[in-house]
Amino acid sequence: MLSGVYTGDERLTVVDSEPETPGAGCVRVRVAYVGICGTDLHILHGAMDARVTMPAVIGHEMSGVVDAIGEGVTGWVVGDPVTVMPLQWDGTCPACRAGNNHVCQQLNFIGIDTPGALQEFWNVPAETLLALPAGVSLQAAALAEPTAVAVHDVYRSNLEAGDHVVVIGGGPIGVLIATVARSRGAEIVVFELDARRRELIEGLGFTALDPREVDQAAWVNSWTAEAGADVVFEVSGAAAAVLAATDLVRVDGTLVVVAIHPKPREVNLQRVFWRELRLVGARVYRREDFEVAIEMIANGAIPTEALITRVVPLMDLQTAFALTASGAAMKVLVEVQGARAGKR
Repeated sequence: MLSGVYTGDERLTVVDSEPETPGAGCVRVRVAYVGICGTDLHILHGAMDARVTMPAVIGHEMSGVVDAIGEGVTGWVVGDPVTVMPLQWDGTCPACRAGNNHVCQQLNFIGIDTPGALQEFWNVPAETLLALPAGVSLQAAALAEPTAVAVHDVYRSNLEAGDHVVVIGGGPIGVLIATVARSRGAEIVVFELDARRRELIEGLGFTALDPREVDQAAWVNSWTAEAGADVVFEVSGAAAAVLAATDLVRVDGTLVVVAIHPKPREVNLQRVFWRELRLVGARVYRREDFEVAIEMIANGAIPTEALITRVVPLMDLQTAFALTASGAAMKVLVEVQGARAGKR
């Protein structure tokens, strides 16, 4: 079995090992595709070395089929197409007892805290599986996890039909947030630095602007009859964007922090106070968010073909990460199966 492994110091390698039999309560998945995301880049760049156990098999955006079933598992058969919600919670901490098990205080994020999907065969707890509808391609299904992130982000915003929404950062999550928000009846503008991404975003029917070329606050005020945006999603992770974001939100509006910020950022709390803004965090997702995400992929609401820029074989794992880090691609998928024939 081939696996993509992070070994520290921005190094990735592909190693060979024997696949393990799934234990009680677990299922072995034959992984088809794995998406590379910003969290994976944070790991590669060493920002999460205190958390991951090296050598680390990472990756958590995926699709595949059931390959083997452990003792005590029911409801699944070999060959079932699936994706995985990569969260395990303890069920006993204060967060879990309050109904927030997706942000359990002892959360095991599979693919970060424990081995992830960048391997030909992946053993996971059966309860993390979600079935894929007939007709959904495994390539498209690899976008279920980031789509679930976007669904949860929009849920956290309390967005309503007719709202004016600003998305700061037009990467994969930003575009998915814009897509989910539009499906709820919102009007959207996306601020994005990269011209190639703006072109793709405009091709999907959104307004996409370069924040260096417009006065963002003046533009949003003109767009909203001087009110300001109902909801702003900060997806870029840039310090300047966080500081400017509060200037775009209307009185009693909402700023949702989506991006991972590796260190504290300056925030205009005077603006938060003066306009009675809501500052909301959005970290992962609930199972129902995943279910909505799969449904949106199945019914064609998510433009998966436009978002998947390139599919890279497992043996070229470094290329997949380099493309993602460069911003030259929207979403890069790693094709896990078939790697052995090209092993070098």
